[in-house]
Amino acid sequence: MTFSTICLYLAACFAVTIIPGPTMLLALANGTARNWRIAGMGMLGAALSDLILIGAVAIGLGAVLAASELFFSIIKWVGVVYLLWLAIQLWRHKPTSLGANINNPSSSAIKAFRRSLLVALSNPKGLLFFSAFLPQFINTSEPQTIQYITLAILTATLDITIMACYASGGAQAARLLTAKGLTKLNRACASSLISLAVFLALYKKANA
Repeated sequence: MTFSTICLYLAACFAVTIIPGPTMLLALANGTARNWRIAGMGMLGAALSDLILIGAVAIGLGAVLAASELFFSIIKWVGVVYLLWLAIQLWRHKPTSLGANINNPSSSAIKAFRRSLLVALSNPKGLLFFSAFLPQFINTSEPQTIQYITLAILTATLDITIMACYASGGAQAARLLTAKGLTKLNRACASSLISLAVFLALYKKANA
């Protein structure tokens, strides 16, 4: 794997990742709590999902998902339900508790980690994306394991960097907006999650 290949991979990943998705919206919401332990744990949960999904692609689970309509449907509808549940939670929470229970930061950090991890793992599009995308950057004439590990680490690092920007934006919003403004931001994130859930529900595999 050459340096130019790595740069091309990172550029392509950046273009896809910068678009607000469920984990980015959660990072924004966690940022409004102005608790970097919570925001950081959310980022780690999303980063771990990258490592798991790319590991799954490396051992061939992406191909299994693409081939099994039942497996794909189960994961897809779990993802839809989970996104809708998160949207309801974000819509109902007060700005001071958005993405966190400030009275119990340790528990909230664990919840933030779990939420981000489950959101990413319950979206079959992530595994299908990596299955179609990653192999294009793998040099089959060289040992592949180290290449997958390298790309997994780079992907997780890029995700954390972008999520940190979203979380910083949320923290800045918490400083500048009134409680009413934060409530609107809260509900905007919830509405976006609902939209993503609808898109996921309507999503079909290319060969379906």
